[in-house]
Parts: sequence; C-alpha cells; structure tokens
Amino acid sequence: MENSPIEKKYSKWIIILSIFIPVAVAFLFVVKLKDLGIDAPTLPFLPPIYATINGITAVLLVIAVWAIKNGKITLHQNLMKSAIGCSLLFLVMYIAYHMTTPSTKFGGDGAIKYVYFFILLTHILLSIAIIPLVLVTYVRALAERFDRHRKIARITFPLWLYVAITGVVVYLMISPYYQY
Repeated sequence: MENSPIEKKYSKWIIILSIFIPVAVAFLFVVKLKDLGIDAPTLPFLPPIYATINGITAVLLVIAVWAIKNGKITLHQNLMKSAIGCSLLFLVMYIAYHMTTPSTKFGGDGAIKYVYFFILLTHILLSIAIIPLVLVTYVRALAERFDRHRKIARITFPLWLYVAITGVVVYLMISPYYQY
C-alpha cells in the first residue's frame, strides 16, 4: 500500500525525531549543564509535575478511545492532540530536570528493587518505541488514512498507555529517595 503525500512529507521528520529524542535524553544522563560550564538552577520540583502529566496523558488516552468507539470523532481528535501535547510538555520538563539536577538512585532492597528496575526498563524501552508509533499514528489520521490509522493505533494505544502509567509508577516508587 502506497503512502499518501502527507505521509511522505512527514516520514523524514518521524525518523529524525524518533532517533534524536532518545539520543538527546540519553546524552542528558551523561552530561549536565554544569559539565558544559553553564550555571543553571536545579529543578527538584519537576518530577511530581511531570508524573502528574503522565497520569493526565493516561486518562486522556482512555477517554479518547471511549470517544472514538462512541462516534465522537471531534472529541477523539481533541483528546489525542491534548495527549500529544501532554507528552511534549512531559518531555520538555523531563529534559530540563535531567539537564540540571543529579539523578536519584532507587533505595529499595530485596524483591521491590527488581520490580522497580523491571518497570523502569520496560518503561524506558517502550518510551523509545512509542515515539515513532505515536507520530505515524497521528500522521495517518492527518492524511485521512483511517484504515491504516486504526491498524497502528491498536498497537500504539496500549503501549502509550503503559508508558504513561508506568511513568507515574516509577515516580511513586522513587519519590521517597528524592533529595529536595
């Protein structure tokens, strides 16, 4: 099946963003602004805010699926744009936090430590995978290729929902160890 002109137009951007975002985030875990000689304040207040945004994203996704299943197309579109907006806001805050603030180590012991790292690892891996999935799903809707949009949305939705929910779970599990 051939791509529409809109899909072709955005395909390069999808590839660029799908590579650039994870690489930039990984870079920020290694290099802080202080390392580059830039004096910036730490932002220890951001994690509960961006965890809340993850929770809002999860709620928006669930309501958006309900909306489309009930024929409320405009509501679905608005909710999905809001979910994408929340994800972008999360990303900006997450990057700002990790550019300026030392990482927090999980302090739990025993089985909970393995549970935490399993959730964290799956969250990170799927957050990387979700970038092109969300972008392709959105562009297919934009191109009015709804048959192809629905097909990929069935994969994108549960993965994106998992990433949003586990973002909150990871925050709740590590929050006792933050140094404010």
